[in-house]
Amino acid sequence: MAVPSDLIVSVSGIRGIVGAGLTAEAATRFAAAYGSTVAGKRVIVSNDGRPSGEMLRHAVTAGLLGAGCKVEDLGIAPTPTCGFAVRQLNAAGAIQITASHNPAPWNGLKMFGSDGAVLPAAAGAVIRGLYESGDFARAAWNGIGTVGVPPDVGADHIQAVLDTVSVAAVAGQRFRVFLDANGGAGGPLGVKMLTDFGCEVIAHGCEATGVFAHEPEPIPAHLVDVAPWVKQHECAIGFVLDPDSDRLALIDENGDCVSEEATLALAVKYRLRQQPGTIAINMSTSRMNQDVAAAAGCPCVRSAVGEANVVALMRETGAVLGGEGNGGVIDPRIGWVRDPFVGMAFILSLMAEERKPFSQLVAELPRYAMLKTKFTVSRERLPDAIAALEARWPEATINRDDGLRLDGPDWWLHVRGSNTEPVVRVIAETPDPERTAQLCREAGSVVTG
Repeated sequence: MAVPSDLIVSVSGIRGIVGAGLTAEAATRFAAAYGSTVAGKRVIVSNDGRPSGEMLRHAVTAGLLGAGCKVEDLGIAPTPTCGFAVRQLNAAGAIQITASHNPAPWNGLKMFGSDGAVLPAAAGAVIRGLYESGDFARAAWNGIGTVGVPPDVGADHIQAVLDTVSVAAVAGQRFRVFLDANGGAGGPLGVKMLTDFGCEVIAHGCEATGVFAHEPEPIPAHLVDVAPWVKQHECAIGFVLDPDSDRLALIDENGDCVSEEATLALAVKYRLRQQPGTIAINMSTSRMNQDVAAAAGCPCVRSAVGEANVVALMRETGAVLGGEGNGGVIDPRIGWVRDPFVGMAFILSLMAEERKPFSQLVAELPRYAMLKTKFTVSRERLPDAIAALEARWPEATINRDDGLRLDGPDWWLHVRGSNTEPVVRVIAETPDPERTAQLCREAGSVVTG
């Protein structure tokens, strides 16, 4: 059986529009394929609160039970809590039902291994092969799996985060904080953690209804109505979560949205004060992190794009922190998943130490302008386009781990083909917005020429 053309499969799992590519049948089949790799073992299941999650949770549970798995149903839970639960409950893995920041019609399955990390590409390929072949592990009538409800893992997750910082230092500042969870899974835990920090919380959309008040991707264009409330409520900072709570966006005390690239850079700055060490980021993440790490005398290494790739490099290098420029922070002490609760804890701790307005902390970061563009290029032409880019900037340092990354003295350019459509993504960063735009234009003309 072939994967439906409108069902997206990647290193992160599967995703599609509910009722079209993503159906109950597809979810059950994928869960059965996953269950076949951990037959008879404990598997965590949770969802991000979207209305379609209820239907898909039953479908996923059925597929796992048919493989004899012992399902631990967390109900609605953030993606990082799902990953945390795998290690906390000594499970063989997990399936989180989520479409991350995609619009409401979408949903998906995100699969984890026994380490609580998103499955790497090789393991995902095995599950896809089982899905297509239908060669599942099938339990007999007396070997069907069971369903249980575990203790409150969410509270343990938040306590683990609190244990990494000084709660008293933050509590002493009595911050008033704005939190917008947009109806997603992270609202209740976010409010709990901020309250435990002694903050006065102005909560918006913090009930996990799955009903979005604005577009779910937490980028400035979608926060036009939300951002001014931070200033109106006289908050020291605003935090915004995506539906499954693995991304953290920031709003300063003036009601201005902060680049999502700053989330990780601020977390890096704080973490390296705690413990110097290696920082791991992906190829398309801001150079701010590299500069912050260098200022602390620490190395910064880069992986291919994708959370699983960042985690693999963190393990290889023993990194003390990692993440991606989409607002994702990964602390191996907590788990191998992008965790906004870690990001909030570190940023509040940095504010408490520095005793400066949040906007000033952002202004003190290295200043860069990033631009993300894409151009239509056939897959067949991509190798020639890559070679032409190398020839155009012969002085640049070359990295071919994920498409092509070119590094100059104060600029970089990352060009990679899409896995799902005939486009090339061109991302550039320099200290000047116009220079960045020009770099993207030049690269675009080379790859399409």
